[in-house]
Amino acid sequence: MMVRWLSLGVLVLALVGCGGDQRGAAPPATITPPAKATAKPAASPSPVATSGPGRQEARVVRVIDGDTVELDGGQRVRYIGINTPEITDSRPAVKAWAEKAKEKNRELVEGKKVVLERDVSETDRYGRLLRYVYLDATMVNAELVRLGYAYATSYPPDVKHQDLLARLEKDARGAGRGLWGER
Repeated sequence: MMVRWLSLGVLVLALVGCGGDQRGAAPPATITPPAKATAKPAASPSPVATSGPGRQEARVVRVIDGDTVELDGGQRVRYIGINTPEITDSRPAVKAWAEKAKEKNRELVEGKKVVLERDVSETDRYGRLLRYVYLDATMVNAELVRLGYAYATSYPPDVKHQDLLARLEKDARGAGRGLWGER
């Protein structure tokens, strides 16, 4: 059923288009995980629940880099399950992809209301919230991986959507999207 849902999710993505360690020193699409094993038609994806356990609405006021944003009120959010190239990296190719990832993240969320979903951990050692970030029916963490701007990176215990992110990375690698086309 998960494979069928993933195929539907990829179809939805096509239709709607859209570093360090998240625990410490920093190292990507458009999918809302189903509440149950039922799938919605691709033409009308269901909205993300804005309430309930582990979910909250917020406005992104600034993009820090490809996997970190700042919310209205100053709180920073580190995206769970992904890692983007580091802007501080001295290697020109890595730095260039870090800038591209930051710009894509900015295009997706800056100035917009998002829904934040908690996994297990509340914050990392730097005090940043650890969250999956949704814009409408798009999981931004996954969109960045799908487009090839981020790597799927597992940081237990926050692994709720890790299988999905790993599959999206594999697809991006296979298709040579984003940074995978540069290898």
